[in-house]
Order: sequence, then structure tokens, then C-alpha cells
Amino acid sequence: MTAPELYERIGGSYGDARRILQTDKLIGKYIVKLLDDRSAEALFSAAEAHDDAALFNAAHTMKGVCGNLGLTSLANAASALAEEFRPGSARTMDNAEVERRVEALRADYARTLTGIRAFAAEQ
Repeated sequence: MTAPELYERIGGSYGDARRILQTDKLIGKYIVKLLDDRSAEALFSAAEAHDDAALFNAAHTMKGVCGNLGLTSLANAASALAEEFRPGSARTMDNAEVERRVEALRADYARTLTGIRAFAAEQ
């Protein structure tokens, strides 16, 4: 599987990844590092514990990591959660909406990791 095929499969933006990382070699190197990144697990744990500060930190980290990798939907979902829990900002979502968004993010993240594992296995 090529990097463009991976991005097509996982719904990412190959163009964004290419703009930031410049080469398919670097994209391949860094996209597989997402398999070891723990920001998503930290976000899911913080959401389950209703720890607003930890949720903000994890979502903000995940937004940056995913944004730099061209994983637009994940970055956007994490960004919405980071903004919801940004210190000093008023909440706009009720707890049910936050839970729904976290679960949607969890499903998208799992699908993304499945695609990355398949990509890594072929390299």
C-alpha cells in the first residue's frame, strides 16, 4: 500500500501530510509512530473520568499530532473537544454531546489505526 492509498483508506489528507512532511518516506516514518502515541488513550481515559483539565491537554496534543500527519477528521474532532474544555472558556456542549463526540472520535481513531497497521505490515 502506498502513502496516498493509506490516506484514501483512512480518510486523511495526503496533500496536507505531504505539505508538512515533504516526502512519502517521512510520511511513512511518522504515520506509523501514531501506533505508539498515547494522546488518544489519555483523551478517552480523561473523558471517562470526567477530568476536564486532562481531557483538554490530551485533546490539544492529539489535535497537533493528527494535524501534522494530515489526519484531518481526527484533528478536527480533537480540536472541538480541546476548545470545549479550554481553561477559562464556557462549556457549550452538554455531557451527552461530549460523550457522543468522544465515541465518534474513538471509532474514527480505531479505523485509522487499523489502516496504519495494514500499511506498516506491507512496508
